[in-house]
Amino acid sequence: MATQRRLANAIRALAMDAVEAANSGHPGMPMGMADAATALFTRHLKYDPADPKWPDRDRFILSAGHGSMLIYALLHLTGYAKPTIDDIRNFRQLGSPCAGHPENFELPGIECTTGPLGQGLAMAVGFAVAERHLNAVYGDDLVDHRTFVIAGDGDLMEGVNHEAAGLAGHLKLGRLIVMWDDNKITIDGPTDLSRNEDVVARFDAMGWHTVECDGMDSGKVSKAIDEATADTRPSLIRCKTIIGYGAPNKQGTAATHGSPLGPDEVAAARKELGWTDPPFVIPEDVAKGWRDVGARGNKARAEWQRRLEASGKKDEFLARMTGKLSDKWLQPLLDKLIADPPKVATRKASEMALECINAAIPATIGGSADLTPSNNTKTKDIGPLDASNYGGRYIHYGIREFGMAAAMNGMALHGGVQPYGGTFLVFSDYSRNAIRLGSLQHAKVVHVMTHDSIGLGEDGPTHQPIEHLQSLRTIPGLRVYRPADAVETAECWAAALANDGPSLLALSRQNLRPVRTKAAKENLSARGAYRLKVAEAPRKVILIATGSEIEIALDTAVALEARGIGADVVSMPCTEAFDQQDAAYRESILPDVSNREILRVSIEAGTTFGWERYVGLHGLKIGIDRFGASGPAPALYDHFGLTAAKITERVIAQLEQREIA
Repeated sequence: MATQRRLANAIRALAMDAVEAANSGHPGMPMGMADAATALFTRHLKYDPADPKWPDRDRFILSAGHGSMLIYALLHLTGYAKPTIDDIRNFRQLGSPCAGHPENFELPGIECTTGPLGQGLAMAVGFAVAERHLNAVYGDDLVDHRTFVIAGDGDLMEGVNHEAAGLAGHLKLGRLIVMWDDNKITIDGPTDLSRNEDVVARFDAMGWHTVECDGMDSGKVSKAIDEATADTRPSLIRCKTIIGYGAPNKQGTAATHGSPLGPDEVAAARKELGWTDPPFVIPEDVAKGWRDVGARGNKARAEWQRRLEASGKKDEFLARMTGKLSDKWLQPLLDKLIADPPKVATRKASEMALECINAAIPATIGGSADLTPSNNTKTKDIGPLDASNYGGRYIHYGIREFGMAAAMNGMALHGGVQPYGGTFLVFSDYSRNAIRLGSLQHAKVVHVMTHDSIGLGEDGPTHQPIEHLQSLRTIPGLRVYRPADAVETAECWAAALANDGPSLLALSRQNLRPVRTKAAKENLSARGAYRLKVAEAPRKVILIATGSEIEIALDTAVALEARGIGADVVSMPCTEAFDQQDAAYRESILPDVSNREILRVSIEAGTTFGWERYVGLHGLKIGIDRFGASGPAPALYDHFGLTAAKITERVIAQLEQREIA
């Protein structure tokens, strides 16, 4: 029977061979953490390669995603259908599921996409939150698993790890265990070039259990994991390792971090490790040892399946884990809003929608980065999720925007919960990297961003978003919704919950008058854009606006019609959704831009950058291409030319100029 070290050496061999074949990659971390990973996967982790989506499996997250060959080797060796040895042979090549960094949409067994350091650990906090919440709802028989993380020195330097670890300690997430690959090396060289803090003391101070071990001894690592699982606090295991272990001339140095070892060093490492097989060949005793380990989980999964069948909650539980969400709340709310249209800020309209959503969908877990009264994200029927009540449905994240966004990604990827969380739109800059990574992973998160323009008023340019809406719209797969009133807000919430990826709601601080006062046969906002007002006089202008500027566009249209100029008003709450409509629908809303008989005008209280996509080179873009100012909202709108009177004059001037031309 193969020893633990021999099993670990299979990881080392595959890592150095794959990186060598690709002439690209990071062999050092997999080679250094091979013994610790072997201890985890052979003695502790609950998983079944035959059913990678088993809901009660332990989650393993490789936060140090640059060392991706570690997880690819483990998945292959333990018996997952993918990656095959050919996939590994084609590591980092176009078409191979073995990408440079682990991607959850490429391989079952990859729980989340990692690589941007710190985010794997932060997402793991979300995984652990979801597990504890579902355990509180369904009990130990159906939900009783752990979240394990391998994190490197870089993960524990990135600022988001402080946010995530602080939240995990506060919530006492004892099912979260982080194995720190303490090899004391970064790309630049030894970690003491840039860090002298006591990392263990920092985690101690945040309420974590900590333990240290020799990361090169699988037995000692296993003992540390036993100690961690016995503690009720989240655990940090400091695994003291040697980066690139086995490469006799390069181990322990930055030379093994992000470059192939080179053929001579690979040959020397084979000799050092006693590994005589050629590249990508696993000897039968090692292959059998790993396959036997992988097969152990089948029994635990079968026992869980029997408990699920006997629970009386099978259909409910599986529907929840697959993310099925009811939309029956929407129509009654729309009927109410049409019957009695409220003049409210869209952040308040969002709260009104959430009152219905949270009552109808028990999977929702809300939260805010210390802006609950401003974001209006907490509803009357949900209580806090904290260390004393994991069954709660509202998380007070504190001032941790990045950590909140990353944790919500983890919650969504775990399954069984629908996270949403709030902050100010201007602070999306803090959480942007997590929003982007969530979009890459198709993580179904709703980001609630309020105070979406100069309309927030006196807080001034530090808090007034200008470039943010267009910047966020550039993220592939992210749906950005900017509703104009309570009806559109409800529709945008419904569209967000129906998406298979992340959404962002940009909501106003100031009250907005109702613009949708008649019932529609469909969710118009889900179309991305629709004609709100039809021209009365012969159409010469199409006014395209979003959010709080819709009422301004409507007033502008009235003024233009009074001068005999026909004007459509198009509400465009989601440019991404509109772009995905068929050509006939898009043409019906925005006739071909080459038709110079019609002037298209965009109106949005933000940068005009990008609006030429919809108004064309000969259109008129009205917005703000500088930072804002401090003052009451009405005064600011007038100052920046965002009033019906000033826009009307600009439109007329543009029409006259076109006639002259």
